[in-house]
Amino acid sequence: MNRFFAKSLLIALLFLIPIVADANEIYTIRIHGAINPPIASFINDSINKAEKNGSEALLILMDTPGGLDTSMRDIIKGIMESNIPVIVYVYPSGARAASAGSVILLASHIAAMAPGTNAGAAHPVSVGQEKADKVMMEKVAKDAEAYVKSIAKQRGRNEDWAAKSVRESASITATEAVEKKVADLVAGSIDELLEKIDGKTVETKKGSVVINTKGKKSAEVTMPFKYKFLSYISDPNVAYILMMIGMYGILFEIYSPGAIFPGVVGGICLILALYSFQTLPISYAGLFLILLGVIFFILELKIVSHGALGIAGIISLVIGSIMLIDLPSSILSISYTTIIIVAAVTGIFFFGVLSYAIKAQFSKVTTGREGLVGVEGVAQTDIFHDGKVFIQGEIWNGKSDEQISKGEKIIVTEVEGLIVKVKKKGG
Repeated sequence: MNRFFAKSLLIALLFLIPIVADANEIYTIRIHGAINPPIASFINDSINKAEKNGSEALLILMDTPGGLDTSMRDIIKGIMESNIPVIVYVYPSGARAASAGSVILLASHIAAMAPGTNAGAAHPVSVGQEKADKVMMEKVAKDAEAYVKSIAKQRGRNEDWAAKSVRESASITATEAVEKKVADLVAGSIDELLEKIDGKTVETKKGSVVINTKGKKSAEVTMPFKYKFLSYISDPNVAYILMMIGMYGILFEIYSPGAIFPGVVGGICLILALYSFQTLPISYAGLFLILLGVIFFILELKIVSHGALGIAGIISLVIGSIMLIDLPSSILSISYTTIIIVAAVTGIFFFGVLSYAIKAQFSKVTTGREGLVGVEGVAQTDIFHDGKVFIQGEIWNGKSDEQISKGEKIIVTEVEGLIVKVKKKGG
């Protein structure tokens, strides 16, 4: 029994311990998607781990449409401070190192590209402002241009093209990149790449380093769940959906105290959305329009506007959602498909709730005193002003303005305390 427990514990620990490269392997990671804070943390952690594990170099397999400037600069700082060579390989064929990815490629010790890949288009976009004026954008562009030129100069790469990629959003193929000294080489596979870079000398933080990759294989390390999860929720579309779920969950909890589950889920989703939004340029005008849309939906449930407030809520929600991420036509903007789906689901939900509320408001009361109005019964005694009536299995004191004989069928017209006012059926 003890042996079985020990074996089980050992197997569990093996699953929990991350795979690391030894001195005979090249520590390799794969980056696919937008450059954001979790990706930056993963790359910098990988550089540190590769150094500690004695890996010859860190190989980054990159395919990215770009991302946040702050995250890009964090990655480049990590590369510049690295004691081991960092190889950025735009891979596989069809991949790209666009925008922020192209600057990271320029900053690497070895810049490699697979056939059929491209890099460039590093022109900055407006971040953090609803409308950036021309003067501000010119300052941002000049800062970005100076930044990429300094990186290219330090790595001995084409400064003119680096500046052009910022000023004119220039892009370049793998073959052209080597010809223009933007990248160092083109390799069709990882093994071919390792063979071609063997013996190359690069400058790292600790000085000149000769890369020795002869006979070595790449050891790819998967991204830990922590970074995968944080990177996933940092997607603007996911963050937007989390925000809407959070708002509606808390709203439902407020209107239905004690439900617990909607409030718990709503609170968690809202906190996750806030984490994501702190890394994204948010337009407060867009956020307030979304909140206004929710308020319109709530008012529609309270005030009979014949759908006017509900329609206004949908319009406000859609416009606010489009404005929410202040990066129009960017990989970090919310897709129109997501906005339409969320608006449609919201409209169906609120109008569905509204229709039930209206039906409940105008439907006939079937319980309590009000529920007796219109009910048929039988006169238990002769009735003229006072008498007894039999209604729904109960005997009530009754009164009437007309003569009703015992045994005649009656209909309740009013309820006054414990007395029902009746009339003859058909009278």
